[in-house]
Amino acid sequence: MEGVLVRKIKKICVFCGANSGKDVAFVNAAFNLGKVLGKRKIDLVYGGGKLGLMGQVLGIIPSAFTINNLVGETCGKEIKVATMQERLVMMMELSDAFIALPGGFGTLEELFQMISWAQLNIHNKPIGVLNINGFFNGLLSFVDHAVKQEFITPRARKILISATTADELVDKLQAFRFEPDPALSKLKWSPSSSQKEKLDLTLRL
Repeated sequence: MEGVLVRKIKKICVFCGANSGKDVAFVNAAFNLGKVLGKRKIDLVYGGGKLGLMGQVLGIIPSAFTINNLVGETCGKEIKVATMQERLVMMMELSDAFIALPGGFGTLEELFQMISWAQLNIHNKPIGVLNINGFFNGLLSFVDHAVKQEFITPRARKILISATTADELVDKLQAFRFEPDPALSKLKWSPSSSQKEKLDLTLRL
């Protein structure tokens, strides 16, 4: 990464499946990602519990998941929240970047929520998928198709990063440079803002 200004990343939030998946490579990739983060002295933030690919360090978990030990005991420090939305907001606030591992609807919802929040200039943090054994190929092709059909702008497409190894993905996250949409960047999301500036409704969101 010589000659590239490196973003300082201290904490990465990892979205991952509550199941381990069919391919053992998914589990191996999760363990390897943990090793890479440890080697680089990057803390891990995740969704809590110990099911599937979910890992360790700081778990942010809705209280409903702790009833009857639904997802198992969280590894590392645990923060309990009331709702799924509150969990996602806290993940965003406590993390410097986001990585999605192979997973299902919940993982995809978290991934696209972070992407849409970046597009709306709520945050400017890098977001990537670890594309193990081509797991995300179909998703990435769909996103590129949406760009061709002019539902996603080329500028917004750059928000989603992908790589096939943990080291490569973290390097890309560190090199990421956020390019806000000139119109969407006018939005004010601070609590002190009395009202949002109006959007040009001709924008493709």
